[in-house]
Amino acid sequence: GSGFQSSRREKYGNVFKTHLLGRPLIRVTGAENVRKILMGEHHLVSTEWPRSTRMLLGPNTVSNSIGDIHRNKRKVFSKIFSHEALESYLPKIQLVIQDTLRAWSSHPEAINVYQEAQKLTFRMAIRVLLGFSIPEEDLGHLFEVYQQFVENVFSLPVDLPFSGYRRGIQARQILQKGLEKAIREKLQCTQGKDYSDALDLLIESSKEHGKEMTMQELKDGTLELIFAAYATTASASTSLIMQLLKHPAVLEKLREELRAHGILHSGGCPCEGTLRLDTLSGLRYLDCVIKEVMRLFTPISGGYRTVLQTFELDGFQIPKGWSVMYSIRDTHDTAPVFKDVNVFDPDRFSQARSEDKDGRFHYLPFGGGVRTCLGKHLAKLFLKVLAVELASTSRFELATRTFPRITLVPVLHPVDGLSVKFFGLDSNQNKILPETEAMLSATV
Repeated sequence: GSGFQSSRREKYGNVFKTHLLGRPLIRVTGAENVRKILMGEHHLVSTEWPRSTRMLLGPNTVSNSIGDIHRNKRKVFSKIFSHEALESYLPKIQLVIQDTLRAWSSHPEAINVYQEAQKLTFRMAIRVLLGFSIPEEDLGHLFEVYQQFVENVFSLPVDLPFSGYRRGIQARQILQKGLEKAIREKLQCTQGKDYSDALDLLIESSKEHGKEMTMQELKDGTLELIFAAYATTASASTSLIMQLLKHPAVLEKLREELRAHGILHSGGCPCEGTLRLDTLSGLRYLDCVIKEVMRLFTPISGGYRTVLQTFELDGFQIPKGWSVMYSIRDTHDTAPVFKDVNVFDPDRFSQARSEDKDGRFHYLPFGGGVRTCLGKHLAKLFLKVLAVELASTSRFELATRTFPRITLVPVLHPVDGLSVKFFGLDSNQNKILPETEAMLSATV
């Protein structure tokens, strides 16, 4: 439950012992404590996901590798998230988001935002990041299997019939089979490509580093990329929409910035043409909004480590061999640098205030140290494009009387998924009513 960690922290302090998935665990909060964990990678601590997660993600992944193997894998994978790579993905990401918002607006009923955001980020991972041309029907089936996989990634590692872990293993096998088919088809068909996707860059980068990837490594790599791009981005996308609904003044200020940069005309209609990275990086308030969503609604709780040698933390001895989890969310919630910590206030990240600049480890939505999230720039890019398209082309309102409660497992999301009605916009940013929609279907 959401109050579990805070109640234990109040009782025992920023370093306390608990249990997770059948094993003892030390939970760690606070910038200085987290800094020691993150900067101690490879000598004080080493990465350790729960056993079920390690087994389901696979042995060839970046997240499961350590030492030199980890360093080399990061070098290979870093090309996927370079500035040039992001620039080439950007038009495709924008198209996927535009198509999705058009579909949401033309839907006669309210939509479940979290479910639809999962479909959106899965589609982005498959179509844009990996460049797979999987038929729509097969993509729908693969998405259902993938959901079963994700639901059981953090399960008790008990391999019995009908257990979550067994369901996760079965889903992994189906996914790997589907991914191998898509990879083989893609390697055979190189005609008509207008950009280099992540899989192209991954294969190219591994050759540059003197190693040809095996099919198993490619399958594990693509599965990890989908996993990294899917759940956390869907969570953050849902939180972004919920905060824009809760804070119309923030949405209006965002629209003012888009008008000032020529992305949105004063009459309301969005300007034609695709966005560019340099345009997005110049949108300061948009950056503040995304940062505040990631501070207050960090998708994952934290990261897991195993202790390589006994060391002291906050006055306690942490014994060799024990498991440690550094808490991102709790650290954000208790960071003294943030004023009115529970208030959604994007301006805290403005140049005038820059609350996150007072100490490096108070704000770490993407982790830190040598294991900082490789895909953080892609995630922020996706969220920025989504925010721009929402502000430019959508009107939306909550379809329930109150905002839903938030749950934290497996990632942060609203318990009912967040029910929202989307409307298309005319050229003056007025809602297009359903009866008008049929006549204007070409432009909605």
